[in-house]
Amino acid sequence: MSPAFQPSLFRSFFLGGFECSTHRRRDGRRLDLIAATRHDLLAEEDYRQLAEHGIHTARDGVRWHLIETAPGRYDWGAVLPLLQAAERARVQVVWDLCHYGWPDGLDVFSSAFVDRFARYAAAFAELHLDQTGRPPMVCPMNEISFLAWAGGDTGGINPCAEGRGAELKRQLVRAALAGTEAVRRAAPGATVFAIDPVINIVPRRGHDPRPVELHNESQWEAWDMLAGRLAPELGGHGDAFDVVGLNYYWNNQWLDHAEPLSPFDTARYTPPRELFARAHARYGKRIFLAETSIEGPPRAAWLRYVSEEVRGAIRAGVPMEGVCLYPVLGHMGWDEDRYCPNGLFELEPRHGARRPVHAPLAQELRRQQAEFAALFSPAEAEAAA
Repeated sequence: MSPAFQPSLFRSFFLGGFECSTHRRRDGRRLDLIAATRHDLLAEEDYRQLAEHGIHTARDGVRWHLIETAPGRYDWGAVLPLLQAAERARVQVVWDLCHYGWPDGLDVFSSAFVDRFARYAAAFAELHLDQTGRPPMVCPMNEISFLAWAGGDTGGINPCAEGRGAELKRQLVRAALAGTEAVRRAAPGATVFAIDPVINIVPRRGHDPRPVELHNESQWEAWDMLAGRLAPELGGHGDAFDVVGLNYYWNNQWLDHAEPLSPFDTARYTPPRELFARAHARYGKRIFLAETSIEGPPRAAWLRYVSEEVRGAIRAGVPMEGVCLYPVLGHMGWDEDRYCPNGLFELEPRHGARRPVHAPLAQELRRQQAEFAALFSPAEAEAAA
């Protein structure tokens, strides 16, 4: 029996996400993963290769630091080739407007940051509408919670602050809200995503569980602020985003101050379908798994496991619109030159501009595509078989 929910947001249930981080590290080095993977040069080939695997929707990045060359001055050369390549390949794209990085010289804690982000977001929305005839699908600020922690508490990435995570989170929410309003004004009908990790921390035996409970609850703060449930003075409201994107990796559950938990640790590990259901129950929005992957040989097994959890969530009434293989292309690590083999495609192209395919993951992807087709349209799947 087909579930009452039928996904309709994306052109394919599975998406491919291109790692597009652009932050500065603590040592001052600017990362640009789109350039590092040569996705900027091979975008059309990458999109077409996605389509060959039945993936017709992607996540990608706009790279604000390259586009706003001076306050209010935009050079679209960093994104226009990608946008046009996606159109030629007929691949739908969800665009991250800020994936951890911003123009040099711009203080993230300043009012100018919010104003400039809003103007830039509106300008991109206008560009997208002009180039495609459609309003864009955008994530204004990717992973507000993670950036607030990594950049505001630990000092690991820009703005490399410590003890200012709460302040940074509020500022990023201000910018996301201003950017959302600007995008919708420039391109009515735009679809706005709010994407953050979903986690579960388990307290150790004999320790006070209350700090862990507070940490678990804090994962909702950015979404709550956007929705106007927390810190309403920031201007959040129930329509601030259309879709909740959940990022879930193999290490999103862990024992407090210790190792990641195994899915086989059934006494302490919470099935991801329950985490997905909590997000839907809290916000009443459509959900999609915005990022998921693992490195090395377990890639196929991880996709199988996550897909089973997504199907379980859907059968339980959670409106899950899709699963994004993120990253879909292997890349070099943020902090060292170690290769991260975590995608459907490996980094170095062979046979011209084509990326090598990780065959076990490709085979599992085909299997899961068939499983979801049967879930949503069992009669059609039976006829096709």
